Amino acid sequence: MLKHLFNRVSSEPPPIHASGSRRAADVRLAPAALGFFDRRHAILFGSAIVLILVAVVLVWSRRGTSADSPTGQLVRTATATRGDFLRTVRVHGIVEAIDSHAVAAPRLVGQNLSSLVITKLTLAGSVVRKGDLLVEFDRQNQVKAALDRQAEYRDFVEQIKKKQAEHDAARARDDTELRAAESALEVAALDMRKNEILPRIDIEKNQLNLEEATARLKQLRETYELKRRAAAAEIRVLEIQRDRALNAARHAEQNSDKMAVRSAIDGVVVFNPIWKSGQMADVQEGDEVRAGVPFLNVINPAAMQVRARVNQADVSHLRTGQSVTVRLDAYPDLVFPGTVERIAAIGVTSGLTDKVRGFYVRFAIHGSEPRLTPDLSAAVDVELDRRPGALLVPSDAVFSENGQSFVRVQNGSGFEKRAVKTGAANDTDIVIEAGLEPGTVVLRGAKT
Repeated sequence: MLKHLFNRVSSEPPPIHASGSRRAADVRLAPAALGFFDRRHAILFGSAIVLILVAVVLVWSRRGTSADSPTGQLVRTATATRGDFLRTVRVHGIVEAIDSHAVAAPRLVGQNLSSLVITKLTLAGSVVRKGDLLVEFDRQNQVKAALDRQAEYRDFVEQIKKKQAEHDAARARDDTELRAAESALEVAALDMRKNEILPRIDIEKNQLNLEEATARLKQLRETYELKRRAAAAEIRVLEIQRDRALNAARHAEQNSDKMAVRSAIDGVVVFNPIWKSGQMADVQEGDEVRAGVPFLNVINPAAMQVRARVNQADVSHLRTGQSVTVRLDAYPDLVFPGTVERIAAIGVTSGLTDKVRGFYVRFAIHGSEPRLTPDLSAAVDVELDRRPGALLVPSDAVFSENGQSFVRVQNGSGFEKRAVKTGAANDTDIVIEAGLEPGTVVLRGAKT
């Protein structure tokens, strides 16, 4: 078609313009334009071929094929290097203070108050000394109770004095009657001596007087002791009431003293959130706190520890005194050394199944930092084995055949299988004891 068009253009005469001249230049340019388009297509096609070849070369330069590696798979390699081999077990726990003092709303003696109102409160994060005031509750009820009990005590003391005076007076009257009865008995006995010279009627009167005097004296003596016992019992009742009022006054004074809670140790104040107004929040001045509810702690930031629950599969690897590394989830840049402090002897049942048990382990943290506070989650890496200067390769570079360990070592553009002697291993690396030299390139992910 292009040839036919070219012939047509060449055979037809050029159009005549108004000036009378032909467009000869247009006729001469037609074959040149056709050749230009052909060269352009050839150049584009050749460039595409070159780009495809370059891409193929780049791909094959990054991929290696040999008799020892599957064709068409991306090859990953690693270099055997010397370094410190470390095998660890990671557990997770919560940071807590070794030396701490929990502060709770006081339980009052002799009273059953539902809650106490906070009137003074130390700010969270405050540094306190032993004996410093931490929190103070409203003590008006306790002061009033102490004053009322003291008034009752003084009233019973006066009642005892009054009753003692009454009993003394009654005893004096009883003593007088007793002496009068004794005198009457003596007179009746003297009258009996006159019976020899007296008529019979007088003798009988004297006998009756003697019997009457004897009976009255006996009765007075018996009632005298009963009256003294009754008086002593009455005094004792008042004394018991007096002592009860005194104890109540002392309890009220102690309750009043409990309204001011002071620090038992030197440390930093840390609040414990409690349930209030439908949510967990820190207490503030004016809040009501139920008796016995702990709402703050005073901790010693210089001595911290991590309490973790270790499963039964890993606890067998732990020993007291092992070195650990503690990392805080909230502050990844903070790393602390530590040691295994104590391992529980008895396991606890898991919440998911009773067949799996966990053991609580305490890890001591060496060092301190202002951001190291209680209730932070922490990851603890327990050092089980350390070998400095060991020859290491990735764990996926070693495979086994018939009980023998092998690696694939790079040889030119391919890899050859080589037997090695392996040592300890962790989750990422394995120690090569013999069969490789430092700097050797090995294939990763080799299965056979």
